[in-house]
Amino acid sequence: MAVQPEGTPCWADAMFTDVEGAKSFYGEVLGWTFGEAASEHGNYTQAYANGKAVAAVVPPVPGQEGQSQWCLYFASPDAAATAARIRDNGGEVLMEPMQVGDFGTMCLALEPSGAVFGVWQAGAHEGFEATAVPGAYTWAEVFTRDPDKTDTFLTAVFPYAAKQLEDDGVDFRVFNLGDDTVLGRMRMTDEFPPEVPSYINVYFGVDDCDAAVARATKLGGIVRFGPMGSPFGRFAALSDPQGANFSVIDTTTTEGDRPSFQDV
Repeated sequence: MAVQPEGTPCWADAMFTDVEGAKSFYGEVLGWTFGEAASEHGNYTQAYANGKAVAAVVPPVPGQEGQSQWCLYFASPDAAATAARIRDNGGEVLMEPMQVGDFGTMCLALEPSGAVFGVWQAGAHEGFEATAVPGAYTWAEVFTRDPDKTDTFLTAVFPYAAKQLEDDGVDFRVFNLGDDTVLGRMRMTDEFPPEVPSYINVYFGVDDCDAAVARATKLGGIVRFGPMGSPFGRFAALSDPQGANFSVIDTTTTEGDRPSFQDV
């Protein structure tokens, strides 16, 4: 795949204290296979769906063990310039841009409401080799407690055009690059416990949502929401046995008419 336009979600990875447990879980739930651990890069291990690289798992750096969570990376032609914009617009750079061999340059950051995300300036590793198919990244939404700050930040850091859902009952916005909708933003309601921070929810494709949920729960995963139908696919929100949140979606099974959005 060619290098993705700036602001496109281009890669996802997660740290797991029990990497073998994570490989077993996601292998069963999403059908992933795994490459060899790269010992020179902290045993970073790529996951594959039908032979295409779709994500990675890695053990935590000693002393930095914490809650497992998926991190979504956004494409950048210049990670240092993106890091500067992150700082200038109320975000926080957690890890300065760092070159990873000839693969590319990575940076980790917080948007103003506290959701962690990554920046990836591609070198030899251009990111996802497949998207929007079973086992691969399909969609993502920023769940935030301060949508005004998040919206302003995202459009300042990346070249997004924003559209707001025409529904007084739901505060939901999408961000476009040209004609492509690449990211959603949802306001966190009181249904979320106060201790749950803002986060980015990553959706992986499956060919049968209910079957994937059944596999996940059998292996110790927890259903947070769903499965339920939508105009975009049948989906469910889950937590894996190590606490990392993610969603699964079958985009071939849709219900209802697609909603209307207005430019903002």
